[in-house]
Amino acid sequence: MADVRKEIEGGHGRYVLETDHGAAEMTFSVTSSTMIIVDHTVVPKEVEGQGFASKLAEFMVQDARENGHKIVPLCPYVNAWRRRHPDSADVFQV
Repeated sequence: MADVRKEIEGGHGRYVLETDHGAAEMTFSVTSSTMIIVDHTVVPKEVEGQGFASKLAEFMVQDARENGHKIVPLCPYVNAWRRRHPDSADVFQV
């Protein structure tokens, strides 16, 4: 599996993971230097269920810890992932 990259332009950003069928991505808005709102996750249909969204979520949590920001999980996938991974509760603002 390829590496996740983070892209930010202005107040919007995304975590991106290239697949053989296009990019999987998790989009977010930057509300301050200490908070982002994650609003959408999409994975190409051809590679759904292969762990790409989970890898994006793991990277997002690592990024939040390294950069000292909280995550508001508006995205249904991220909210479900958060509930399945209570060890990541420290980075979520719910």
